[in-house]
Amino acid sequence: MGQKGHRRPRLKLLAAACALVLGGGGVAVVAGNANAGQDSGRTGEVTATIDCPDVGDRLTDVPDQARAEVDQNLAQLDGQVADAYRQLAAGQVSKKKVQKDALLGRLKDQRATTIRRVSDVIGRSAGRPQGLDALSGCTMKEAPAEADPGVGAAADAAVAAAADAAVAAAADPARDPDAARSIGQKRGPAQSDFVNIAKVRPNVNAPAAGRGASTGSFSSQCGRNENGHFNPDNVIVAPGVSNGAHHMHDYVGNKTTDAFSSNNSLAASGTTCGNGDQSAYYWPVLRLRDGKAEKDAKAPGGGQDANVGTILRPKQVTIDFKGSPVGQVKAMPRFLRIITGDAKAFTNGTANANASWSCTGFEDRQLKDKYPICPKGSDVVRTFTFQSCWDGRNIDSANHRTHVAFADKAGRCPKGFAAIPQLVQRITYGVAPGARFAVDSFPEQLHKPVTDHGDFINVMSNGLMAQAVNCINGGRTCR
Repeated sequence: MGQKGHRRPRLKLLAAACALVLGGGGVAVVAGNANAGQDSGRTGEVTATIDCPDVGDRLTDVPDQARAEVDQNLAQLDGQVADAYRQLAAGQVSKKKVQKDALLGRLKDQRATTIRRVSDVIGRSAGRPQGLDALSGCTMKEAPAEADPGVGAAADAAVAAAADAAVAAAADPARDPDAARSIGQKRGPAQSDFVNIAKVRPNVNAPAAGRGASTGSFSSQCGRNENGHFNPDNVIVAPGVSNGAHHMHDYVGNKTTDAFSSNNSLAASGTTCGNGDQSAYYWPVLRLRDGKAEKDAKAPGGGQDANVGTILRPKQVTIDFKGSPVGQVKAMPRFLRIITGDAKAFTNGTANANASWSCTGFEDRQLKDKYPICPKGSDVVRTFTFQSCWDGRNIDSANHRTHVAFADKAGRCPKGFAAIPQLVQRITYGVAPGARFAVDSFPEQLHKPVTDHGDFINVMSNGLMAQAVNCINGGRTCR
């Protein structure tokens, strides 16, 4: 175990070494800021990232025949931001305002061209959208620098090894260029992104079930991704685009889901679910920030997109569908797509954020923008509680949000929406107390806990969905 008196010199040495290393990957640019001490933790350092308006979230009406091309252009916008962030993070842009402005200027020009294409594509089939041109400009955003890797004492050895490797690589980059690049990728969440769960007050208040409530539940047992089904695609948001997510996803259920899946291929696929549920359930992987090279350390979605460290396999994954506290639920349509949470919530703001982090034994305390530090014997828990109201018409929408909605605090759906079975995914991980971890994210989102999100495509047969609805409305527990 390292002693506290030795930790800070190593961290300063590591920071200094990283500043000298010019390599690929997702290095966050760290600069001293005398005025940032209150916001940035003990070191007073901040990290810069890039904040761009989310064009896709503004598109609420795109003709069906234009959606595929629009989605591909939106994915290109994500790639442009990721590329600009890599230049910033790899030290190719100095701290000087003129160089930062030049980077943002180039990015604005790229985005403007792509946004015009989006407008042109929509304009061929419908009215040309107004106001999109104003979304091309981006800004720099500061955040607290990476967490002290000694969030827990168990990380001391990794800190020491990383510091020593950084010094060696900085002194002679030719000696080990891969080490130089990998050290630069070990930027993660800030110390302020972690909180001791025992110090959080209970904050969960479920609406009481009223007369006529649907109190049953239906569960699919789909395993823990023992098949090793990973990819950095997102067929909902970026169909037909490899690495459309820029972060790695864990999958259970449908065995073939990737960027190129269609309704037909999903319906023809096998499944890891024991009841024949072919639905696709996926979410960003969780990684230990342990400095170890995963299989994707040099691959898109992995190290190339600043997602590094050992991928944690869940200890348990539960997939439950629950009812409404105010009435009966109706069947979901096959191929309904739902995204809960916002992968860009750090820069977009929290309007669509829906992260829920906790620890076993403390699940009456849910964290939205913090990672939990769990006591010994307690596991990290991620819970995705999906939207439970459907517009009754569409299996998707242009921004992948407006066709579904959350019920209000009393459990009532908005006008024009009907209650459907509510998907609740609960995922647990065995993490040593104090060990440093982070969720995969878009590079510029800096692995913030608020960016956690889940994706779901309903591929249950109509018969299986009918069973689920009957169980839920009948007040039965069906597994």
